[in-house]
Formats: sequence, structure tokens, C-alpha cells
Amino acid sequence: MAKLKVTQTKSVIGGKQNQRDTLRSLGLKRISHTVVREDNPETRGMITTVAHLVTVEEVD
Repeated sequence: MAKLKVTQTKSVIGGKQNQRDTLRSLGLKRISHTVVREDNPETRGMITTVAHLVTVEEVD
């Protein structure tokens, strides 16, 4: 299964609570922090919620 490399690029300060919770659920804690997650509908939905705060790359 494909994997996604998710990197937080912007701060969550001033963001909505659900965006903060979503970043925490993805495992992101600070700017420039990167995690690798499975590419599934749940992860894609979380990324859509915080798309303006993260960058996403596909990893094989």
C-alpha cells in the first residue's frame, strides 16, 4: 500500500480547534515535523481538513 509523507509547514496558532486536533491525530507537533502515514480514506480526509497547513508527498 502507498504511503504519504506529511510535513507541517505553517503554524496552527489562531486556527480552529478541529484543525489543531487533526494535526495532533496525524502525529504532527511543530513546523517542519514530518510523519509517514498509510494512504487510506481516513488519512486523506484529515489531510483535506488541514491542507493549508501541510504539504504532502507520495512515498513508495
